[in-house]
Amino acid sequence: MTEILEPTAVREDVPPAGRVVDHPAWPRLKDAVEEIRPWQSADGSIDFDSGDAPSRPEAEAAVDRVIAGVEELTALLPHDAEYHRALAADLRRWAADGFGVPDFLDSLLAFQPAAHRADGLQHLVVFAMYTQNGNPDRNLEAVVLRMVWPDWLAELERTRYDNPMFCGITFEDFTSGYDTNSAVLFPETIAVREAPERFSWGGIFCDREAARFRRVTESAVDILGLELPDDIRAMIADQDRCQQAFVLWDMVHDRTHSHGDLPFDPFMIKQRQPFWMYGLEELRCDLTAFKEAVKLEADGVPQGRDVQYAVLFDRMFRFPVTGERVRNYDGLGGQLLFAYLHQHDVVRWTDNKLHIDWDRAPEVTNRLCGEIEDLYRAGIDRPKLVHWFAAYDLVSRYLSPHPGSRWAKGPDALDVSQPPRKLVDDVLPDEFPLSMFYEALRKKLKGVIASTRGITGSSTAGASAAQAARVEPTVASGAA
Repeated sequence: MTEILEPTAVREDVPPAGRVVDHPAWPRLKDAVEEIRPWQSADGSIDFDSGDAPSRPEAEAAVDRVIAGVEELTALLPHDAEYHRALAADLRRWAADGFGVPDFLDSLLAFQPAAHRADGLQHLVVFAMYTQNGNPDRNLEAVVLRMVWPDWLAELERTRYDNPMFCGITFEDFTSGYDTNSAVLFPETIAVREAPERFSWGGIFCDREAARFRRVTESAVDILGLELPDDIRAMIADQDRCQQAFVLWDMVHDRTHSHGDLPFDPFMIKQRQPFWMYGLEELRCDLTAFKEAVKLEADGVPQGRDVQYAVLFDRMFRFPVTGERVRNYDGLGGQLLFAYLHQHDVVRWTDNKLHIDWDRAPEVTNRLCGEIEDLYRAGIDRPKLVHWFAAYDLVSRYLSPHPGSRWAKGPDALDVSQPPRKLVDDVLPDEFPLSMFYEALRKKLKGVIASTRGITGSSTAGASAAQAARVEPTVASGAA
């Protein structure tokens, strides 16, 4: 059993640190990490017999430069001192053992960012890791980040949305693995000799989420001719305001995975299921955040209204047309939300323009959340395969399955004598294809979405979106 270290005490009398990225040690550390990354294999090891490998002394010298940078920067980050000591030891052991598969378990256990969530607090993070929606290999990465924990968010977490492991964060700077679409820092991605019994933190980069949202939404609104209320248009133009919406959305979404009537492991870990099950779970968590945001708006919390439209626009405009059409469960959730609102006359595509009934949107969106919650509640009493079919029926009530789908034909078209996990093989890669509307929108937004790779809060987000995508003002009339 792995021991989980207690959170490191933080001195409250430490004066505010200077920016880590402005210190001359940071570019030296970053350059050393970037030198090491191309030498690594997919599992993080270095094969010195490969043609482009360095000599072992060269690799050791590069690691020494990383360690020197960490030790020099620790003076700015006393709250990370214990972690940095463990990190230096892990790096030295990796080198001493011949640069095999890296093991950062000791430093991972020493890193406890959720133990002191102070707004603006910096962290220097170095691990061998993969980055979700980014680099699948366990390369060495270095990231400087800041905690996002304003008083209003801390109060909501304390009184309404307890989530002691959640860390809202923003980028200061990063190595190549984060010059991607990844917007998370999760301990599960880090190379370790054994998985800890439990994790104590998880970080989501709200600045990247907000900047990406702003760029894609601005373009989609322009393409679709959607008329926005003045306050929502002002939100989309404001990076800080969008970051506040996303950090609240993320906090509520994250805790929802383990709250409610759950007929399965809340995070579906190590379970093989049809991708629409993951799509419904992620959508349930987003719609729960939406439902809570409606309540917060009624209670006078200004971020509540912003969260509602962040959820609607990101889910309807970006999710369905982002990524490949292979088991794209987030895309499926966005398709389902749009179709549900369209079929309940909240969203209309008429005269080559998109129209939204802003007054009815909250009530009807919450109704979809209720349908998914009813599915879950009933699922507690169902066998797994029956629950999967019930979920399929819910999705196919609003989205058309692929005409070649065996699942759409029902249980008689499948060999139900097999274990449920084997029937996942009968799911098509794109079981619920895009509608004609989304096929057209995808072509128009392709360039904008590609331009958000590596985006951060300091990136240009919005002003040049249309130029970046070379978009037309409206979707072709045949899309309807």
